[in-house]
Amino acid sequence: MVRYKQLCSRCKKKYIVVSRRERYALCYDCQKKLLSGKIKDPKMKKLFKIPEEYYKENLFLRNIKIYYLKYGELSERQIAAFKKTVDSFKKEK
Repeated sequence: MVRYKQLCSRCKKKYIVVSRRERYALCYDCQKKLLSGKIKDPKMKKLFKIPEEYYKENLFLRNIKIYYLKYGELSERQIAAFKKTVDSFKKEK
């Protein structure tokens, strides 16, 4: 997959590594407020308890967490994709 750097769509200050799939790329600092909500479900707390650097590096992980905080649920496919992405980060490190 081809990846390139693009300026954040909101603040226009930081470059983010994106692929052609991401139309509206946001940096971690612009999404930080949305990521700081409270999670009540113990299963989801465990799922989202990953190192902060994973969220900084990956827009997909941030979007899944924001979606959960906004709507209060995730589909099985979203959970599986989240776990798969986190596992690939752990293997790289």
